[in-house]
Amino acid sequence: MLYDAYELGRTWLTGASTAARIGADWWGNPANPFAYTGAGEVAAAALDVFAHAAAPRGKPEFGFASTLIDGRQVPVIEVIVDRKPFGQLKRFERIGASPDDPKLLIVAPMSGHYATLLRGTVERMLPSHDVYITDWRDAKTAPLSAGRFDLDDYVDYVMDWLSAITPPGSPRAHLLAVCQPSVPVYAAVALMSAAKHPALPCTLTMMGGPVDTRRAPTAVNQLAMERPFAWFENSVIATVPALYPGAGRKVYPGFLQLAGFMSMNLGNHMISHWEMFKHLVKGDGESADATKTFYEEYRSVCDMTAEFYLQTIDVVFQNHHLPRGIMTHRGTPVDPAAITDVSIFAIEGERDDISGLGQTKAGLDLAVNLAEDRKRYFMVPGVGHYGIFNGRKWRDVIAPEVEQFIRSTCPNAPLHGKGRHQAHVDMDAPAGVDFA
Repeated sequence: MLYDAYELGRTWLTGASTAARIGADWWGNPANPFAYTGAGEVAAAALDVFAHAAAPRGKPEFGFASTLIDGRQVPVIEVIVDRKPFGQLKRFERIGASPDDPKLLIVAPMSGHYATLLRGTVERMLPSHDVYITDWRDAKTAPLSAGRFDLDDYVDYVMDWLSAITPPGSPRAHLLAVCQPSVPVYAAVALMSAAKHPALPCTLTMMGGPVDTRRAPTAVNQLAMERPFAWFENSVIATVPALYPGAGRKVYPGFLQLAGFMSMNLGNHMISHWEMFKHLVKGDGESADATKTFYEEYRSVCDMTAEFYLQTIDVVFQNHHLPRGIMTHRGTPVDPAAITDVSIFAIEGERDDISGLGQTKAGLDLAVNLAEDRKRYFMVPGVGHYGIFNGRKWRDVIAPEVEQFIRSTCPNAPLHGKGRHQAHVDMDAPAGVDFA
């Protein structure tokens, strides 16, 4: 019933958005004499804001055509390296780039948004790295015949894809986990270390990850702790309706995830849309478009399988299996002490209200047998959760630190000059908005 009610509301809003778009175009049409009045400008701006807020959204595209390497435009082609039932491994192949550049696997969150939320992360690393990314599938599009997908499967996917990009005899790859995947990626590294896996990565960078949510718990962590596990099973799990390929699958809907995060910062979101309205009234389309660009991506959401979501609530947020030393993967203990040959970089934002200070740094403390000179920590002043991996601070402050960390373990590869994607779009959060 929950999903069906949402679909009914979405259908209504789609029609309302279309009507509002037509109205905005009419009020703003140069042939309309009312367009030159104050009332016309206000009406056009108000309808434009509503049309944008209510419009339906699908899976966005990365849209990279080229990247700039040492002042030279290099074409970029998206290649699907491997495809599995609940995700695919995507490579951004740079035609003519140096084959010596380190391979970087960016592990995107499976937390309600598509991997394109990390567009800015990928864009910034493209000039100096052979970049791959985990492109997770919207669970409502996966038919029941595809089977289950849980936290153990997530770990398996990471290990399989590391093997796919690290054939025998090739240099070791590098891992970058953004937010939620920090725990399963850390588990994969520990398991591969214990097994002396041939595709063991050289470095692991974790940014804003919930390794130990007992440290500086945030509102998100407290919500997971104050409600019993049964509440999540009974209150936020829904069944995919018949109009999708995954009909009948139990999921945690993306629209609920988005509603939760929007409500945490409702005042800031309202201010952002009010500012967008004022920009449109003033004719400042560039500033309004920057806000629109951000929300186009942020409001594009996908579903997670119920088993993955519920297992994450249990293992990561309620019972803290990894930091307590009781996490297992298909019956095999996950032992952080086994990590001895993977350099680890933990990055946290001072203002992160999703993963509090110390939660990611816990990964360094757990690796008790890893030499101290192979551990690195960076607390970024004045940065919130989203700003860790997108925006100006990411591009100009954080990314250079990540590049240097990776290159320090791969000294034979030259560090290219900092490049920019030809069609770069600033994806900073609108003023006053700082969230996942």
